[in-house]
Amino acid sequence: MALASSSGPSTERAWWRDAAVYQVYLRSFADANGDGIGDLAGLRQHLDYLVELGIDAIWLNPCYPSPQKDHGYDVADYMDIAPEYGDLATFDSLTADAHDRGLKVLMDLVPNHCSSEHPWFRAAVAAGPGSPERARFIFRDGIGDDGTVPPNNWLSNFGGPAWTRVMEPDGTPGQWYLHLFDTAQPDFDWTHPDVIDMFDDVLRFWFDRGVDGFRIDVAAGLHKQPGLPDWNGGHYNEYTHNRPQVHEVYRRWRRIVDSYAPQRELTFVGEIWVPDTADLAAYLRPDELHQAFYFDLLKQPWNAQQFRDSIDRALTGIGPTGATITWTLANHDVHRTVTRYGIVRADEPHESLDRDLVLIRPRGEVDTVLGQRRSRAASMLLLALPGSHYLYQGEELGLPEVLDLPDQDRQDPTWFRSEGLDPGRDGSRVPLPWTTQAPSFGFSPTQATAKPWLPQPQWFVKYAASEQLKDADSTLALHRRALRVHRDLFPTDDRAVTWIDVPGRDDVLAFRRGSVTCVMVFGDTPLRPLAEWGSIVLYSAPLRQGELAGNSAAWLLTP
Repeated sequence: MALASSSGPSTERAWWRDAAVYQVYLRSFADANGDGIGDLAGLRQHLDYLVELGIDAIWLNPCYPSPQKDHGYDVADYMDIAPEYGDLATFDSLTADAHDRGLKVLMDLVPNHCSSEHPWFRAAVAAGPGSPERARFIFRDGIGDDGTVPPNNWLSNFGGPAWTRVMEPDGTPGQWYLHLFDTAQPDFDWTHPDVIDMFDDVLRFWFDRGVDGFRIDVAAGLHKQPGLPDWNGGHYNEYTHNRPQVHEVYRRWRRIVDSYAPQRELTFVGEIWVPDTADLAAYLRPDELHQAFYFDLLKQPWNAQQFRDSIDRALTGIGPTGATITWTLANHDVHRTVTRYGIVRADEPHESLDRDLVLIRPRGEVDTVLGQRRSRAASMLLLALPGSHYLYQGEELGLPEVLDLPDQDRQDPTWFRSEGLDPGRDGSRVPLPWTTQAPSFGFSPTQATAKPWLPQPQWFVKYAASEQLKDADSTLALHRRALRVHRDLFPTDDRAVTWIDVPGRDDVLAFRRGSVTCVMVFGDTPLRPLAEWGSIVLYSAPLRQGELAGNSAAWLLTP
């Protein structure tokens, strides 16, 4: 076996550096009042489930007041709780309950845009061109005869143009406003002092209520290229994302976080889609964000070399910043891992779809049994890597993507704006199955008459948490064991990864961390008896005559 080492400098440990964080898509987690929508009270009822799962923190997707055009990412009030989820008192109780159990609480911050129902935007539309109210957003005159053409050719991330024209107070067609996402999500102008000051207040409001950090939505998109020039096309619009001015926002926010130290250990994690690891590392300098999701691994196909190359890019590109890597394989915007790794024959994507979109929300023929095996193995691989790990709700149950939602039940604006070319994100957001009981598999109270906000397929019964808790070989049981063992087994003070090359097996990925070896077989052929590698601690699939089966992983203590 040939060894090769890759590591970065170690730094003083903070809780978030090695945390396992559970992403709660609140609307679909658990419904306590029977209205078919998950809520804070439902989450409180299941906090012990999360403690027993073995996680360190929860991240809540947006639960602010919102018209729900994009299910919370269109915020109408940044300093309150949406009535369908509860109220501030309920939120405070949830935070206290979580802290009592040793769990940190992260919220989702949406600084790039707000709701078209936000008081600022309503005032901007009512005030008219040139007004101070409009200066908080990006309003521009159209071009062409009577301004009927958008100010430039930028496109929305949800499909279609990134501009919408408003009716002026006098009833005539007027200016256009920028929205990188849905028409109901106007972009702020981050050069305006009111915007900067408001988000300072938002951060302090929630930190003072006990929140331990924020995941930052569209973190690279706040500033736009001055002059708003036409985009030349291609994969990435550098005029709308990753502008150098955005780094000053995070330096300012880091100073706010640091003002709570040493009594409070707070954190930011950025949702940052950028062209390469060097761009991502720029956000992780010591005076900016603490963490940023490493999405590159999530986009890789089921291939040992491509996984290894991606991991190496993270270790060598992010390690020198002093930040730890933030790993994830799933979230509320991508297809579930069982489905992504179970595609055996991919559909030909429409030429208009972005290449990253095709990777994270693919379509095709799915072998869920194969996808399940691969997903279990990938979870073990991820937990063996140095850094923090984010687990999307339902992944611990091995839920596949719901691909066949009826069109009339779909709610994701990406589905509508792309005219169905993008399958959208609803399939990963279907409410969780807690039990086998009708009508909603325990998501809502048994006596509830309201249907879940998205329909659950009947096959969800096979994945119910209550049944998996009885099965020592279930995907839930594997996650519970892996998260428990991970905390005790892997060193937090040694982030070195030593690769192990297996002659004749380019479908095997293996590395050592401390005294632990992680081995993962990507192909179908079993790997020779594991006794040669060390004493077995955990495996994702049953061994056959001591061999590690194909599409599975194992952890071993090195002799």
